[in-house]
Amino acid sequence: MSLTRVRFAPAPTGFLHVGSARTALFNWLFARHHGGEMVLRVEDTDAALKTQEYVDAIIEPLRWLGLDWDAGPYFQSERTEAHAAAIEQLLADGAAYYCDLTRDEIEARCAAAGLPAGYHGWSRDRDVADGPGVVVRFRCPDEGTTVVNDVVRGRVSFPNESLEDFVIRRGDRSPTFHLANAVDDHDMGISHVIRGEDLLNTTPRVQLIWQALGYGAPPTYAHLPLLVNAKRQKLSKRRDDVSLDSYRRAGYLPEAMVNYLALLGWGPPDEVEIRPLEEIVALFDLDAVKPAAAFFDPARLDHINSAYIKSLTPEQFADAAEPFLTGADAPWPAERYDRAIVQSLAGEIQQRIAHFDEVAGWVDWILRPDVVYEEKAWNKSIVKGRAAAEVLDVVESRLADDDFSSAERLEAIVMGVGDELTESVGARVRSQPPVRVALTGSGAGLPLWEPMRLLGKDETLARIRRARSRL
Repeated sequence: MSLTRVRFAPAPTGFLHVGSARTALFNWLFARHHGGEMVLRVEDTDAALKTQEYVDAIIEPLRWLGLDWDAGPYFQSERTEAHAAAIEQLLADGAAYYCDLTRDEIEARCAAAGLPAGYHGWSRDRDVADGPGVVVRFRCPDEGTTVVNDVVRGRVSFPNESLEDFVIRRGDRSPTFHLANAVDDHDMGISHVIRGEDLLNTTPRVQLIWQALGYGAPPTYAHLPLLVNAKRQKLSKRRDDVSLDSYRRAGYLPEAMVNYLALLGWGPPDEVEIRPLEEIVALFDLDAVKPAAAFFDPARLDHINSAYIKSLTPEQFADAAEPFLTGADAPWPAERYDRAIVQSLAGEIQQRIAHFDEVAGWVDWILRPDVVYEEKAWNKSIVKGRAAAEVLDVVESRLADDDFSSAERLEAIVMGVGDELTESVGARVRSQPPVRVALTGSGAGLPLWEPMRLLGKDETLARIRRARSRL
């Protein structure tokens, strides 16, 4: 039985698009499901993209996702001899020819002949000699059809008369996408080409080159559905948040991102969406991929990511949160960061966030040296709060006698003050809101008592006194 060999072959663009990440994942899942291999190949025939920065923008996100490869990375720019040899073979066999016409000259010939815009084989019989700026074009058949048997889309036919003689070598002597793909897929033994639907119309050109070079049976093709936004528009970097790195920087877990990307066009037969990667590998196959466009839904991604966050132990949560709570971007001095606080509060925070860049907002009041009061909360709970001044005075007095070793006792003290004042005032007095605003500056947040214990006695009393003085 022949080896299943797939390839992920992105062009270096400076970032990895979520659509490209989905393509990489589907290649990886298919290879792992069938005990095959995944080849990583960088399509860098464009000289302007041959930089380490562009290559890293592909490799680092794949490593973050945990997608390994069995061969490569290979670079098309390093295979120029193989590409040139294939072009020479096609020229010698009459399957390709030289063309020296510029775009303006082609348009002028179309206008003079009354033909629609495009190239109409003008140089087929001109016997053009090779030289600077001369391109090589593939001679497409004038009749018949080229059929692509696609696992996802079925049998797709392309009338050959609709395919103009396309360029396979540019004027700078570099190969084009179609030529390099055919040669590299053959030489690397690629058995399946799994890529986006937007490349389907390039497939007949690659297959024609493949046949002309005598390569035999072509790889099996599977063109994955496009990713679209809520308006059913194709995801675009100008309009949508499509960079995988932006999700990494926002604090999405790689395991959750992989789980979500796997669901974009494919679904498990039992419809259980959130599951371990090994189960996805066992269930995945191309025949279950749907041809309809897949909606990239950030809300659904948040739901899956939050489920993964909730499954972390406190230690794992603190590990994952730490990069977002330390460093130059942290909203508090470096010496104020306390991992033990984050770990102690992990259980409460995990229930409230969808990604890790939200953690700071739940603990900033503990780690910041000063309280930043929200005026709306201040006015509601302290300025207009019934007996708020008395609440702060009595709470400060009662807490001064406590050792802050029990969150439950701190709760009993603060709530007890409210009960006492309610009885003496003859109307309900809420003691927690003014204490919360005094300590946190906000009217909402985590349950107060354990964070209050972690804040400590001295800081708690100082903040209550500061709020009382401000009032």
